[in-house]
Amino acid sequence: MLQFANPTRFMTFSARLQPWLWGSAALVLAVGLYFALVASPVDYQQGQTVRIMYVHVPAAWLAMFCYTTIAISSLGTLVWRHPLADVSARAAAPIGAAFTFLALLTGSLWGKPMWGTWWVWDARLTSVLVLFLLYLGLMALWRAFDDPARAARPGAILALVGFINVPIIKFSVDWWNTLHQPASVFRLDGPTIDMSMLVPLLIMALGFTLLFLALHVAAMRNEIMRRRVRALRVRTASQLSLAEATAS
Repeated sequence: MLQFANPTRFMTFSARLQPWLWGSAALVLAVGLYFALVASPVDYQQGQTVRIMYVHVPAAWLAMFCYTTIAISSLGTLVWRHPLADVSARAAAPIGAAFTFLALLTGSLWGKPMWGTWWVWDARLTSVLVLFLLYLGLMALWRAFDDPARAARPGAILALVGFINVPIIKFSVDWWNTLHQPASVFRLDGPTIDMSMLVPLLIMALGFTLLFLALHVAAMRNEIMRRRVRALRVRTASQLSLAEATAS
């Protein structure tokens, strides 16, 4: 995979990969939505409200997965100076922010009929809100620099420091007393969800993951092209300045 660290090779490879990612994401999400909205049973306590789970849970998983991608990319920026690491981190941030916002929104819609309130300041919800603010902070930090190369290091440091929030989100329901239910899928003693609901949930999670990969590759391609355009403009401006200085 090291051969694709070169931006030019990555652009060639990703151009071939993109149609497969988009097609796979569309197909898996279509199947997942059918099972989630039509084939899966209605919960005897939550009724039709339980169907929010098929969007909320994958969105929450992807919110943490996106930030983990940013943290790994930031490590590549600081340690290995990987040429595409900062590109990957920048590309993942807006996508992760969108998934986090979707998780917060659907969680609120799900919480109102279940808890009787749109929002509570418990550990799980508050830590997810902090994650959303971290995404916004990273994007603001990167935009504060005109040169992406200058913003890479401080952005990577902030991303790695903020990664401590991801395990807090994961284990918050175990460490503190919260309204949010504990883990019911990834458990040492097995899932507690019935297979009729677990299978659609996992299909939707796979569809969301494929969607993230498709969006991430597209965003990385846009970031590479944006940097190339900027480099071309800087080079052109330098050449014009040199020509004017020589002429005078």
